[in-house]
Amino acid sequence: MLDHVLGKPSVKSRRLQVLAVLAFWSFYLFKGHRHGPPLVRYFSKISSRVLTTWQTVVFTMMYLYAARNFSTLVGLASPEPMANMYDAKYFRATWVLTALDAGFWTAMKIRKKWIRDIAGLFFSLFYLVAAERADEKVRKVRGTLTVEHLRVSWNKGTTPYLRAVQNLMRPRFTRWPPRAIRIPRPSTSDYKEPVSGWLYYDGPISDLEHINKMILDIPGGGFVAMDPRCNDDKLFAWAGKTGLPVLSLDYKKAPEFPYPYALNECFDVYTTIIRSKGRCIGMSGMETPKVVVTGDSAGGNLATAMALMVIESAADKRQSSIQAELPVPAGLVLLYPGLDMNIGNWMSDEQMSLIKDRRMRVTNKDYLRRKSMQYNDLVGTPHQSDDEDEEPSGVASGAKSSKLDVSEVDSGLRSPQPEYSHANRQTWAKSQQPTPISDRDTKTMSHRPEPMRTRLAMASMISYFNDRVLTPEMMRAMIILYIGPHNRPDFSQDYLLSPILAPDSLLQKFPKTYFLTGERDPLVDDTVIFAGRLRRVKQAFHSQRSSQGMKGLDDITDFDEKDVAEVVLIPGISHGFTQFPSLYPPAWKLIDRCARWAEDLLNTAEARTKTEQQNLSRHHIRTESSGDEDRPLEINMTKMRSRTISDEAKAKPSNPEQADDESETKPNGNSKSKRRQSNGRTAFGQKSKSIVKLDSSDDLLGRRMQGLAGPLTGAHEED
Repeated sequence: MLDHVLGKPSVKSRRLQVLAVLAFWSFYLFKGHRHGPPLVRYFSKISSRVLTTWQTVVFTMMYLYAARNFSTLVGLASPEPMANMYDAKYFRATWVLTALDAGFWTAMKIRKKWIRDIAGLFFSLFYLVAAERADEKVRKVRGTLTVEHLRVSWNKGTTPYLRAVQNLMRPRFTRWPPRAIRIPRPSTSDYKEPVSGWLYYDGPISDLEHINKMILDIPGGGFVAMDPRCNDDKLFAWAGKTGLPVLSLDYKKAPEFPYPYALNECFDVYTTIIRSKGRCIGMSGMETPKVVVTGDSAGGNLATAMALMVIESAADKRQSSIQAELPVPAGLVLLYPGLDMNIGNWMSDEQMSLIKDRRMRVTNKDYLRRKSMQYNDLVGTPHQSDDEDEEPSGVASGAKSSKLDVSEVDSGLRSPQPEYSHANRQTWAKSQQPTPISDRDTKTMSHRPEPMRTRLAMASMISYFNDRVLTPEMMRAMIILYIGPHNRPDFSQDYLLSPILAPDSLLQKFPKTYFLTGERDPLVDDTVIFAGRLRRVKQAFHSQRSSQGMKGLDDITDFDEKDVAEVVLIPGISHGFTQFPSLYPPAWKLIDRCARWAEDLLNTAEARTKTEQQNLSRHHIRTESSGDEDRPLEINMTKMRSRTISDEAKAKPSNPEQADDESETKPNGNSKSKRRQSNGRTAFGQKSKSIVKLDSSDDLLGRRMQGLAGPLTGAHEED
């Protein structure tokens, strides 16, 4: 009370108040009258004859408990905000997590580690009983969060006592412990320090020589905490269920290593795995391994941004001229990812058009219903909008804008898409012209609301601001720490920081992605919007290719949305459920589902590779020479123009007939040398004036590839 009277609430003044009260009454008990002040002595003498000391203590405690809960007894208590927030199992898990957070935050200032760990457990047991005190403790700490608070909360699973309990409750998935590993940086990286990680594999390292598939996991932790060992339950289960190596990265954390250091670490590890063909983790190196990238929470952000960097590197001609193009991952498995670093309040029309797509009504039904009920919950009366079951008018325009322009794709990367972010969506170029006054009702100058296109809806981060696992205060702290004090990114343009802003030209090449998110997760909007963008962009790109008659080995007759993205929203739960399956047992089934997804992605990629190899082998059989085997191979070389012309002119054919003699590049990357006669057929029996005799088929393929790479690298072969 004294701190409120002084107008400066603080822990120090409250501590002085408690000490003063305890000192006063202790002094009075020892020095004062044993029956109390004069007015109380009479009642004290009477009660001492009727009640024993034990009865007096119990009666006093009962009175205090009843007084504290008086409003509840008479029906005047405030409504419980968590009453309909989660399902019963998840709420029990958050109850234990809240008690652990409160206990370890209470003990975090104890210097000796072993005393701090034991004290944290004892305090947690107290807060398990005093659940309301735990909520109050956590609420106050989250109001003044620091990086140490975040690390104590999220790294508590690595303390020896909690880890021992966790190991006892976890089923035994593997016989082999995880191995610490260091991945070297590629030669193209600006950094030289190796990247640390943990390799989970149920078997000796020598067995990896016979495996060409793996899972690359990027753990979450708000960019500031949680190494792979905090996710032992999930990683052990994946390694045991799939029988594949699972490499989980221990990337450097903010604020010591702010953005984009961790992102570059993830990209460098993926590059090293591909360039070394898996030798960096013990594979044979005979073939490029198939990689599925997984990530949860902040790790989902890094996994998505890393995939965008891989796609972007393929479009960088300077990089492709130095080394071979990096293949896109076989697929992604993202668990409750944070894909938008803009914390906004309201959903835009573009976002709602993606959510209310008729093809996603089944998946987003409950999620959309809760957004529609936000107004009803505040007003207290039912209110049904006229457009609840109608397609929003913004969909048509959005679908039209999603169609790709070939000239834009060929000329370079398109600009980011800020209209799909929670903030900074307005751009001057897209602003609507004001309505002329003549078109308005001239009888009044009052402002009128614009016609409604989509129902007003609040962003999930604000809708679930009272979440017990991830709060807006924690998101604010994570973003500030991740960006750092000396960085000022453009939140409306930087799609490697907020992948939800990624341009269409990158999303059309994005691999298939599985999303697993809780329906009550503050980050659920990021999942639904990004998956909707993937579907819309790839459908527009597929329609464009079909209309232009462009086909390739990976083309499909009909567009299937399940080949682009699959979203699973778990009702009644929020964030981080795969990190504590011991407290939330249904998470084990969800972890198994993710393992099956990873296997499906890898098997699909392997089948696609075999199909391409078969088509390639058939292509080479068709182009083999029909001459005698004893004769050397012959190839018709195109005549070069006079050397007096410029180098650029040398790279171009002098006339259309010479252009027909050039090697024709197929969409699948293979080339076929053709010599055309007047009848359009290849004359295998006739020789041209320019004949080059080669000793083997290796020379033939080598010269063929050199002829293809020459115009790209600027190096021309001289006769």
